Amino acid sequence: MNMEWLDLVQWPAMVVTVLASWLVASEDKRRRNWGFWVFLLSNALWIAWGSQAAAWALVSLQVALAAMNIRGAAKTDD
Repeated sequence: MNMEWLDLVQWPAMVVTVLASWLVASEDKRRRNWGFWVFLLSNALWIAWGSQAAAWALVSLQVALAAMNIRGAAKTDD
C-alpha cells in the first residue's frame, strides 16, 4: 500500500468521526444506531492511519473505542 495514500486517510477519518459524533447525539434512535456503526468505520480508518504512522497509542485507543462502539450498538434499540 502506498504510504502517501495512507497519509491522506487521516482527513476522511476525521470527517467520519465528526459525522459519527453528530449521529450519536441525535434524538432519533435510528440515527444514533447508525452513529455507532459510523464510529466503527472511523475506528478502522484511524487504525489504518495510526498503524502506518507507528502511532501505537492512537491504535490502542481506537481498539478500545471500537469495543465501546460495539457495546453501544448492541444496546441500542432498533
